[in-house]
Amino acid sequence: MTTFGEKQSRDYDQRASRLLGGLYRRIAADIDAAAPPGAGILDVGTGPGKLLAQLHSRRPDLRLHGVDLSPHMIELADAALPGGAAELSVGDVAALPYPDDSFDVVVSSLSMHEWPEVDRASTELARVLRPGGTAAIYDFRFVRSAAAQSALRRTFEAATVRREPVRPRWHPIGLYMRLTARAA
Repeated sequence: MTTFGEKQSRDYDQRASRLLGGLYRRIAADIDAAAPPGAGILDVGTGPGKLLAQLHSRRPDLRLHGVDLSPHMIELADAALPGGAAELSVGDVAALPYPDDSFDVVVSSLSMHEWPEVDRASTELARVLRPGGTAAIYDFRFVRSAAAQSALRRTFEAATVRREPVRPRWHPIGLYMRLTARAA
């Protein structure tokens, strides 16, 4: 997987603010509904921290963590979030820097299409989820969703894996999808 350099990170941050605000609000609402009080949330591929900022403003009780392969993205997220709002780490989805059973919800938004090893990433998501926790992967509907869905079925209890369209209010066509799975 390639990492974003400093300029690409700044450019993405500006685009994310303009174009993806509605999607991040939708994801934050979904996580808000799924997360019990004081839950540990991991945002995989956190980028400039837009989703973490949404979650922090909605639910300051959540223990927020963000991980991204790019140190530049982590710097942007750190600058954008209030002090202590989230713990941020540089890391790879295929080797997450967290102990087993660490989080109640693991979420990833618009990064799965960059994962070179979806099976390995799915195994890592399951490893860091607590029993009964939820994994939610949001991405473009046309990218590798069948491969990701199969990987999640192999990793999680197959009956809990769902693929659903996600349509933010402002967007006229369904560009996004959500894969969800529950840890046994």
